[in-house]
Parts: sequence; C-alpha cells; structure tokens
Amino acid sequence: MKGTRIDIKRVMKVRKLIIDRYLDIIITYSIYLTKLKKLKRTSLALILFFCISSFSNSQNYPSPDRLFYETEPLELKLTFSSKEVKINTNDSTFVDIPLYVSDQQKWDTINVSLRARGNFRRSTCFFPPIRMEIKKKARKETLFEHYKKTKIVFPCLIEDEMNDNILKEFIAYKLFELVSPYHFRTRALKLNYTDNSEKLAKKFILPGFLIEDDSRIAKRTQAKVYKKYIHPKSLDAEAAINDSMFQYFLGNTDFSMAYQHNGKLVQVGESVIPIPYDFDMTGWVNPSYAVANTSLGLNSVEERVYRGYQREVSIIEKVRQQYLKLAPDFFDIISCYETEFDSPKEFERIVKFTESFFEILENDTSFQQNIIDQLRTR
Repeated sequence: MKGTRIDIKRVMKVRKLIIDRYLDIIITYSIYLTKLKKLKRTSLALILFFCISSFSNSQNYPSPDRLFYETEPLELKLTFSSKEVKINTNDSTFVDIPLYVSDQQKWDTINVSLRARGNFRRSTCFFPPIRMEIKKKARKETLFEHYKKTKIVFPCLIEDEMNDNILKEFIAYKLFELVSPYHFRTRALKLNYTDNSEKLAKKFILPGFLIEDDSRIAKRTQAKVYKKYIHPKSLDAEAAINDSMFQYFLGNTDFSMAYQHNGKLVQVGESVIPIPYDFDMTGWVNPSYAVANTSLGLNSVEERVYRGYQREVSIIEKVRQQYLKLAPDFFDIISCYETEFDSPKEFERIVKFTESFFEILENDTSFQQNIIDQLRTR
C-alpha cells in the first residue's frame, strides 16, 4: 500500500454508485480479494473497503440475501431415489422429502418438493440436476425464507473429475457476475446425499451448488421475468453481445437466446436482457459426456465459435474493450480456486483456455476473423 496514490473523489463517487446499484457485486468481489495471496489492485481493494464499511453497523448481510451472500459451502442432507426423480417427475409432478440445512451451528428441517431438470441429463447423468420448491409456511424463519424456488446442481457422473467439473461450472457463474449485474447468484454446497433407489441405500458426500430463481434476479434488479418468444436481434444490443461473448469465452454452443434454452430473459424498461446458465457442456468445463457440435464444424467442445448476431460494430467493440479491462479480474477469480482443484493440470488447462480467449480479443486480426466475420444473419 505504501506509495499508492488514491483519488479520494473517485473513491467516494465509485462508493456511492456501487452501494446504490451493485451491493451484491461488492460483497462477492471483496471476498475474492481477501482470498488472494497478493492483491494486484490496491486501489480497487480500498474502494471496496470503503464501500463495505458503510454497512458495518448492520447485521452481516441484508437478511433476504443471506443465503447467497455467505460464501462458505452450505451443508445439506437429503435422501431420495434418483431413479424415481428422473422417471416420475416433470414440470407439475414432484417428490416430497425433508431437507436438512446446516445454519448457524444448528440443523433446520424443511419439507421440500423436488423434480429433475433437463432431458439430456435425465438420460445421461447418475445424479440429475434438481429443481426445488418450498411452500411459504415450510420455509418461514429459515435460510430459504425468501426463496420459493431454487436449483441444486449435482455432479453428473461418478468419475474422478466430477469435483473439478462442478468447480469449473461454479467459477463460470462467478465470472459472469463480473460481466453483468443481471446474473444468477450461486452458493457452493456440501451435499450429504443418500440414494435409496435400491434396497441397500448408497451414501455420497458430493460437491454442488445452489442457483437462485430468475424471479429473484428480477426482484433485486427491478426487472420483470420475460417469458415470450423474442428474436435475438430484438434483445438489448449490448446485453446480447455481452451474452454471446461470454458464451464464446466458455466455448458454449448449447444455448439459445430466442427459445431460452440454457438462458432466461428479464425486461428492464423497454429492454429485454438475456441471462445465461447451465455451463457444464462447454469447453471451459470439458466434461467426459460433452459432444462437439459437428453441425457448426467443431471437432471438440474446446473449439470456439461465435454465435452472436450482426450488430453495430461500435457496440461489439465496446463490449470487447469491457472484457479486456476485466481480464485481470478473470484471472484473479480463477486463481482464488486453484487449491480447490483435485487436478493441478485441470486448473492449468482453464487458465490457458482463458488466455486463448483474451489473446483473440487483444489481436485485431484474430478478433476480425473469429468474431466479426462470424456474425450471424439468421
């Protein structure tokens, strides 16, 4: 800190702006900064400190958001038949179970309803991703009091890399928090899961994470959930490019803004904004069950192809510059999780994968060839 110059007027301006509009980002990023062994941007760290100090007289975090502001993995205990959930649940049919939640050194018991998500994952995954709903009375005075609907992400398969795959997808959500205020918040989980599909129940201790519902995004950003079909070119231009650029960064082709496949939409005023989710089938995660999209000429999920539509080049360039400014932050956040990887080689792979993305953005010729020349017309 010695010798660092701080523009106090800038600090106070940023402090007010972020407090008013981006409280969730402040707290999330400040935690990342405290986890780093070396803070590379002291001024930013101090700005965040001044912002957070304004809340020192209040309790930990705003109570409706404690579920997602607290960063320690949340421990859950749950028992259900994976076979029953995959075969017998749908949009209107659920399985009811008690969920045990570790909160403030005690266990709460909450009656919840579960169903499996995703047709591909029902047929492929041993552990299906779960949609969870909780009635108002059941969640009263619990950590889930303000969350009727959430999603639980399990590892897909029992395999050596399942912990790292979950971690990589979790990090992807954290990176998108840097990119846009319209994002899904997540919370790391320690899952004590008992599968009673067979006579002899199987017990698992698994990594996972919780995802908030799009209705909560709308509430905290003063937006409305948008359910109608809309052509991607009718979406907010900058937000749509931002989404497409992030999908390109991840090496993702398993999404559709128009049909809200692995994405949701919110309306802010007259603008409709896409919000991506479900990143496991990407080159970033690179799971064993992912298949390259050969219809796009890809031979590997680690190959990238830009799927954004034609827009004004000036707006695309604006988004490009925003990403380039965020490059150090991307690497900082990724570095925060280095020690949590089971495989050091897999950590090194995602660092190189990230470097290759920013190398394309930094080079005008590469950017022209890989982004501008690939813009979709239909």
